[in-house]
This record gives sequence, structure tokens and C-alpha cells, in this order.
Amino acid sequence: MAGARRRPGSHRRPLAFSAVAVALVGLLVLSLRLVPGSPLRTTSTTHPDVAADRSTSQPTGRDARPQPAPSPSLEPLPFAAQDLDDLDLKGWYAWSVLDKRTGKIIGSKNMGETSTTASLIKAWVVADYLRRSAEGGKTPSDAKLDDATQIIRDSNNTKAQEFYESVGSAASIKRLISICKLTDSKVAADGGWSRTLLSPRDTARLGLCIDDGRAAGPKWTKWLLNEMRLVRGDGDFGIRKAFPAAEQKKIAIKNGWIDRQKEKEYHVNCLAIGDTWTMGVMVRSPFSVGGWDYGMKACEQITEALLRPAT
Repeated sequence: MAGARRRPGSHRRPLAFSAVAVALVGLLVLSLRLVPGSPLRTTSTTHPDVAADRSTSQPTGRDARPQPAPSPSLEPLPFAAQDLDDLDLKGWYAWSVLDKRTGKIIGSKNMGETSTTASLIKAWVVADYLRRSAEGGKTPSDAKLDDATQIIRDSNNTKAQEFYESVGSAASIKRLISICKLTDSKVAADGGWSRTLLSPRDTARLGLCIDDGRAAGPKWTKWLLNEMRLVRGDGDFGIRKAFPAAEQKKIAIKNGWIDRQKEKEYHVNCLAIGDTWTMGVMVRSPFSVGGWDYGMKACEQITEALLRPAT
């Protein structure tokens, strides 16, 4: 009713209620800062200045991902390129080493010069025969495999000629150059396997081609490498003889040696396949210095001179 009086003090009640409400809100905010998981909860008691230091020293975003450890460097090859003039070898010689892990080749300045292979090429002839047999869906008979063993281990010339003709003679050498990516080598002018022209650099490449399976194919590579580790008799000389006896058993080889009446020279050639490397050494010596054994020993001497000192 107009003109009615309020009771004394009634005008202070709204203010009291407001004060109480503010106090309750304050308590609520404080309690939320203490509740785990609350967006208002303080998660670190670190001093702000320290936190700022950490934020600038620790990687964030893309940089926060674990960084890969640097790859270890490759063990050096057992060979080191060097001048071999002090060997005082008679005639012509050249050498090459290929790192199977990187493809890098080191060698003498004349490592691209060619020489006739003699029996060294038999490793390719057998490889070509085995790969083509597998590609044609055929498995060589036990008799044929025995022939292949005689060609590799004992350097049987008669069997090698039979295999060479069966794979197309000169056409096989053309496949060698193509499949193994040789750059220096040529088919012999007369088409024969013995006068195939390889360089030491291409000999090392042939070793890689045998080792990585391109030559004999996936089915027969292991078999061929094992046969080459079992070379015996007159053909067991050269590169692997420069290594300790225990290591020699692990090195696959195929060597060639012949007297060239036309050139009045002995041609001796050495191919070896180690665990991380392949190597080719070729020697031509005049008849006047001795027989095949001069070149055979020269292959070993060249290898010994190139070996790093034992650690």
C-alpha cells in the first residue's frame, strides 16, 4: 500500500545476499583448482622462469620426434690402392677391387685394359648354362652337374667347350657383357671362349654378377659359389693364397692360365669373390721369364702388396 513503511533494516538484505554469493563463487573456483583433471588445476609447480628456459631448450613439434642415430661407417676393405712399381714384375699387369656394399671400384690406372681370359671365363659359361636351364624350366641332370663341377673345380677344357657351344658360343659372351654391365670387354675375334677379352675392372664386375645372382640366377648361385670355393689342383693359386688359410676357404675363385704362342706370352688371370669384395688381377709375362708359375705367383704378390696390415 502506498505510503507503507519498510521494517527497519529490510533494505540491507539484498546486499548481504550478494556478498554471500561472491564468497561461494570464490570457494568454488578455489576447489576446482584442486580437483584432478580440472582445467583450472595447476599441473606444475615449476617456477615460470625455469619453465620458460625449458621451453626454449627442449625440441617441440616435428623436432620432438626421436632422431635416428647416425649410421655406422662401413668397415674398410682389406685392400688399399697403392703404387706397385716396387714389385718389379716383368711384362704387363693390372688389378681391380670392387666393394660389393657400395659398388665402388679401385684399381691400377690400366684396370680398363683387356687381356685374354683363358679358363677364368668358365665361371660365366657354367653360370649362363645354369641360369638358362632354370629359365627354361629344366633341371640339369646329375651327369651335367658333374660336368659343371669338373669345369669349375678342375678346369676341364673338353667339358667347357661342350657347355660353351650349348649356350650359343659368342652369344653367351654378349649376354655376359649385357647382364653384368661390362664396359671394356669384347667377344673374341675367333669366337672362342679362351680368347674372350676382359679387363681387370670387368673381371671384378663379373665377380659381383656371380655373387648377386644375376649370372647363375637365384636357383643356382649358391651352388656355383660353393663350387668356386672348392677349386683345386693346378687352378688353386693367386688371390686367395695371399690370405690366411682359414679365410682362403671362404673365398670363391676361378683362374685362367695359358701360353699364347702368337704373342709369345703367358696369360694368367685371377678372379676372387670375398665377403665384401670382388677382385680381378691379370698378368701377361714374356716367355723369357719362365712359365705359367710366374704369372700365378704374380697374382698372389699383387694381392699381398695391396692388403692392409693386419690389426
